[in-house]
Amino acid sequence: MLSRDQKYETFKALHERPGAFVIPNPWDAGSARILTALGFEALATTSAGYAFSVGRTDDVESISRDGLLANARAIVEATDLPVSADLLDLFGGTPATCAETIRLAAETGLVGGSIEDATGNEDEPIYPFDVALERVTAAVEAASDSRFFLTARAENFLHGRPDLDDTIRRLQAFAEAGADVVYAPGLPSLEAIREVCASVSRPVNVVMGLSGPTWSVEQLAEAGVKRISVGGSMARSALGEFMRAAREVLDHGTFTYASRALPHAEALAFMRRG
Repeated sequence: MLSRDQKYETFKALHERPGAFVIPNPWDAGSARILTALGFEALATTSAGYAFSVGRTDDVESISRDGLLANARAIVEATDLPVSADLLDLFGGTPATCAETIRLAAETGLVGGSIEDATGNEDEPIYPFDVALERVTAAVEAASDSRFFLTARAENFLHGRPDLDDTIRRLQAFAEAGADVVYAPGLPSLEAIREVCASVSRPVNVVMGLSGPTWSVEQLAEAGVKRISVGGSMARSALGEFMRAAREVLDHGTFTYASRALPHAEALAFMRRG
């Protein structure tokens, strides 16, 4: 087993080498073990995948910090890979709360995590620039103390604010404050992604698997992307197959879905350590 410091150094090195890498998002310990066995080099949790697995919606009103961190700990303990976490808005508007969440996340064994500038308030969905920067700065300070790789997210495009200039301004400020990675989910085009990558001094994460256009690892790397995540899309893909199987039984009284299922012996093999 690697120490947390060793995992941190491994994770840091992935962001420093040439090209792009994929960091898929398991939603529990079992999916983490499968992704590890398949050969991925690092993992990231998904707040959406976790929320769906416990029958909740993906927001801080429905899932607790303790619950999300317990899920992250289970994933960390299921793999020898570095694990980063989707930490939503760090479960509080104040810089002090942001810093506390980073410290608690590091204690679970996570080597990294993200902070969003979304408020959760439909009337004012994005924190004002100065407030967002203050929150990121506090998170950066806590991350530095904990050897924690911080990803700072600008959420404009997920909340009806398709303002690329403001998004880039925020990402530049977050990078200058010391965030290790910057991330603007929902960018509308490869050209926008290329512009973001050219405008910031830190590695850029892009998410694939959401609705809308998709691009290959090769295309994203050429645009300047360093890290590619999939958010909750793998969890939703699993739920989609589950629903197709259930509907077949309910609507047709047949069980042909079983031919597509992972064989029991193979599932057991994935779950065995070593």
